[in-house]
Amino acid sequence: MGLLVGLLLAILVLDEPWSWVAVGLAATWEIGETAWLIWWSKRRRAVVGAEALVGRRAVVAADCRPEGQVRVVGELWKAHCQAGAGAGDEVVVREVDGLTLVVEPV
Repeated sequence: MGLLVGLLLAILVLDEPWSWVAVGLAATWEIGETAWLIWWSKRRRAVVGAEALVGRRAVVAADCRPEGQVRVVGELWKAHCQAGAGAGDEVVVREVDGLTLVVEPV
């Protein structure tokens, strides 16, 4: 947007030496803005995979006494709940052990 404004000023309003200054400043602004947006978008890594489930709430699909199944983020996972939980109970995922979620009641 800044480059477009600079070009319009250079073409329609400003005289010869100032038109080049306006285009140069606008281009510098655009480059700086682009660099800042790239830096800002990379400041935090995306969390993906089973590790992203830690801390999420799940609903017990099959009794976990201590082994069972839970539904979390629309997926059915094998679960281990040491305290035990019945079908329909809400649990929190505490860790991932292979393909088994270690959960505990809310």
